[in-house]
Amino acid sequence: MKEAYFIRKQVFIEEQGVPEDMELDEFDPTSKHALAYEGDLCVGTGRLVHLHSHHAQIGRMSVLSTFRNRGIGKAILNRLIALAKVEGVLTLILHSQVSAIPFYTKMGFIVDGPIYDEAGIPHRNMILSLAKTIE
Repeated sequence: MKEAYFIRKQVFIEEQGVPEDMELDEFDPTSKHALAYEGDLCVGTGRLVHLHSHHAQIGRMSVLSTFRNRGIGKAILNRLIALAKVEGVLTLILHSQVSAIPFYTKMGFIVDGPIYDEAGIPHRNMILSLAKTIE
């Protein structure tokens, strides 16, 4: 969690101005955290939070600015989606910053609901169904 928080502090608190008291929450101790490394340096993170009966939320997706656009965020997200599938999750949700919607759309997420403010940043909910369809 220390490495995940280091990334989140750099991206959300210092870069985006999210208040520090909003960044850590009650879900951190029970979440599954994914970390990405460049050599020995942790450069990205994301987490999976189980909500209720086969539903989970991906959140706190962040990559240090100098390591963006290298596929690191995609690798973290793919790992979290794979973990969710293994754990029997049928529906994933996330709160996407509006600027990140194209990234999540490419990964199969669908916009769900209106734009809202979260920590002074415009967001929209997004959803991904992991349920297998019957053909």
